[in-house]
Amino acid sequence: QVQLVESGGGSVQAGGSLNLSCAASGYAYAYYSMGWFRQSPGKEREGVACIATTGRTTYVDSVKGRFTISQDIAKNTLDLQMSSLQPGDTAMYYCAAGNIDDCRPWAFDYWGQGTQVTVSS
Repeated sequence: QVQLVESGGGSVQAGGSLNLSCAASGYAYAYYSMGWFRQSPGKEREGVACIATTGRTTYVDSVKGRFTISQDIAKNTLDLQMSSLQPGDTAMYYCAAGNIDDCRPWAFDYWGQGTQVTVSS
């Protein structure tokens, strides 16, 4: 069965860095777009960064220049390097896979359980 397992979340102070990882299994990884999403209490889930099967990356404006999405297709892993973290980045972060090149939650079929990122001021 499809599994997406996130790791790397934690608590950091503002200005700090974290690296999230997602290990995928149970499907043809190379044929799917991958993305990182986040959701905080009372807010809608939003696409943070996505990478299409073409390798094209997209980022939500609020993280441009601070976050970098990357993947290792041979290892079926997806990473998100986060730097200059701000309290507004605090959320549960989810890894997801979809077969539509669109960085919005509706376009993604498979989801991980999430990893919490907390940034204190």
